[in-house]
Amino acid sequence: MHNENTTNFGYRKIPTQEKATHVAHVFHSVAEHYDLMNDLMSFGMHRLWKRFTLSQSQVRSGQRVLDVAGGTGDLTRVFAEKVGKKGRVVLADINDKMLLQGRERLLNQGVIGNVTYVQADAEQLPFPADYFDCISIAFGLRNVTDKAAALRSMYRVLKPGGKVLVLEFSKPMLPMLNTLYDKYSFHVIPRLGEWICNDKDSYQYLIESIRMHPDQETLKEMMREAGFEDVDYHNLTGGIVALHKGFKY
Repeated sequence: MHNENTTNFGYRKIPTQEKATHVAHVFHSVAEHYDLMNDLMSFGMHRLWKRFTLSQSQVRSGQRVLDVAGGTGDLTRVFAEKVGKKGRVVLADINDKMLLQGRERLLNQGVIGNVTYVQADAEQLPFPADYFDCISIAFGLRNVTDKAAALRSMYRVLKPGGKVLVLEFSKPMLPMLNTLYDKYSFHVIPRLGEWICNDKDSYQYLIESIRMHPDQETLKEMMREAGFEDVDYHNLTGGIVALHKGFKY
């Protein structure tokens, strides 16, 4: 039986109102090493997954894009190129340290003029209704306390005709792959976190949060319930990651 007053933090149950603080602590801890750890944890595959997501966005010059939980700005940088000077990209992240890392990194890469940085909670996005042409959230939804609320919030600020892209770890389709993935995740990644960041616990949480995240079909249904139509997904790397797409008509 689900208790409305508790939620999952990895495999632990904690009071719902405390999850945001716990997640904030994790990302404050890992912010400076976030990109390096992503490369090590995914063997660099996260870059290919993001590239596929960008190719599916079909963002055009002059459009408005929202990159939710945009972190260090991988997607924002390319979106900024696609929308050009007349367009606008908003990099939103609930974590101030991650937002600062993303801003510094993009400024160093010469991304200026058409990107705005906003500290924002995905569950209560502080933007007008029907505002963005495209919204992305990459490896962020699983850390949100109320995923359904975040999906509804994204639906609200998306323009009619707009598209949402949810890139997230998911459920591997092949039993053998699932077994290998489990062994790698639980035995190797926390040790990498300990060696590189001196922080085993945060990476243990990140792995557990992946396992607690809804599988492909469950997330597809959640997106439909939030109002999105024509919802579909692509399995990437055998379903280790999935890109879900949905539209607002």
